[in-house]
Amino acid sequence: MGWRLALVLGVCLLLLVTYREQPIFERARAVTQDVVSVLYAAAASPASALRSVGDFFQTHRVLREENSRLEQENFILRGQTQRLAAVLAENSRYRDMLNSAGSLEREVMVAEIISVTADASRHILLLDKGSREGVVVGQPLLGAAGLIGQIIAVGASTSRGIMMTDSTHAVPVQVLRSGVRGLAEGTGEIDNLIVRHIAATTDIRVGDILVTSGLGGLFPPGYPVAEVVSIEDDEGSAFATVMSKPMVELDRGRHVMLALGVADISRTAEAL
Repeated sequence: MGWRLALVLGVCLLLLVTYREQPIFERARAVTQDVVSVLYAAAASPASALRSVGDFFQTHRVLREENSRLEQENFILRGQTQRLAAVLAENSRYRDMLNSAGSLEREVMVAEIISVTADASRHILLLDKGSREGVVVGQPLLGAAGLIGQIIAVGASTSRGIMMTDSTHAVPVQVLRSGVRGLAEGTGEIDNLIVRHIAATTDIRVGDILVTSGLGGLFPPGYPVAEVVSIEDDEGSAFATVMSKPMVELDRGRHVMLALGVADISRTAEAL
């Protein structure tokens, strides 16, 4: 039986070798190729489908992780951008202050504001400069656009300053245009000063600039203080009330300038 099977296989092999290039078998080869391709695709489809599903979930997971990472980076970048904007704004104010210092006749020292009083009606600043740096009581506090206030207490490494809008503070001023003198008092409002008891016939107008007059010796003359924003006639009186806005935006910035070469007011008073 074995030799017969071997004979049949040998004859088949001989026929395949002899007639493999014959046109009569071309159609059969094509059909066989198509059938084999279909069978192969059918056999491979479950594995391919599983790979496709696995790739889908893998890709979805990677995309979610990538999206989460990008959201975190975006959040960090937004925070850094906001911080950068704040730093640029602070640098701009600092440059303005330094440019203003160059136009002053007196030498100045820059101090940083450490804190402000929590009382809304009191405008007190704590500064990072003290007697070791030459700070004295009565020393004027300046901003890029003009007067801020003065030093009222000095420690070794810190000092306290009062802003001119404090309800207990007053600055002798004069109108830059006409030379009219007055006393600008703090109202407790950060953007408001008041000059009382100005004669109704006085040469003062809205838009006039008030500067320090130098009277009393507390402030050197000529520092810009405020701009007149309104003039109100006191009813039944010969006087008017002048409202003005400080030249310096007192609620902004972290630095002030201290005018040097000013005598210690407290020691001067003791000597007298």
